[in-house]
Amino acid sequence: MVSSLGVGLAAVAACCLAGQALTIRLATRHGKPADVLLVVIAVNVVVLVPLTALVVPDPVVTWRSLGAFVLAGLTGTLVGRSLFYAGIKRIGASRAEPIKASMPLHATILAFLFLDEVVTGGQFVGVVLVVAGIAFVSRQGRDANTDVDGASGLGASLPLAAAFFFALEPIFATVGLREGTSAFVGLTVKTLAAFVVIVAYLAWRDSIPRPGDVPRRELGWYVLAGTMSTGFLLAYYAGLAVSRVGIVVPIMQTSPLLVILASAVLLKGVERVTPRLVVGALTVVAGAVVVTLTG
Repeated sequence: MVSSLGVGLAAVAACCLAGQALTIRLATRHGKPADVLLVVIAVNVVVLVPLTALVVPDPVVTWRSLGAFVLAGLTGTLVGRSLFYAGIKRIGASRAEPIKASMPLHATILAFLFLDEVVTGGQFVGVVLVVAGIAFVSRQGRDANTDVDGASGLGASLPLAAAFFFALEPIFATVGLREGTSAFVGLTVKTLAAFVVIVAYLAWRDSIPRPGDVPRRELGWYVLAGTMSTGFLLAYYAGLAVSRVGIVVPIMQTSPLLVILASAVLLKGVERVTPRLVVGALTVVAGAVVVTLTG
């Protein structure tokens, strides 16, 4: 029963991840990635704060866990997402999502460098697959209906850098969870930290969007992206609570394939899905799954 529930929650998380990438693609056609990020994190806060207060009436928070979750929010929720959203705007969701799925590659390298973990033969094979898949997907940037220069150069590096910061987040989150702080409290702390920093940054630049600044036709996609993001967080953490990482994460890594399928059907006039892109995405997903299962 626990395993089947974990599989179901992981599938929901994968669908929400794919939905988030697609809605952000539509939101950033005319909107700014920073504005989208602000709205997405605001939706996270609106949902998570009251939910956490209801589920965890007596939270346990230490200074160590507080600092760890704040760092998790700054690395993953803020920097990782901002890079990922900018990457989606430049090269499209069908290309940015597979590159971002290289997160297990970065996590393996970080664990090897800073935690003295041994890289297994299976992980090495997975790393090779991920690198090959990223190279394949990156070469398809010129086929995207986007800025060619951004797609071929900087555009492909943005989701790759995002994957690195997304890989840092669980390292900090693990430190916080080991202090006895619940996952719900950790999620709320990291989201609030990211929200405070982005609001402060935009206020410093006098760039906080006013109601008239947000394109009306994109506002719905902004909010829907935030809803998808929140759904992913809840399903992902709930899945980890009832099942193993080796079950949840590989299923969740299938989100790039869902994005490509949906892009081919729903975004025909926005993105071009090529056979080579599909092969590259499959290679990245396979490599990410192998790295996870053999870690």
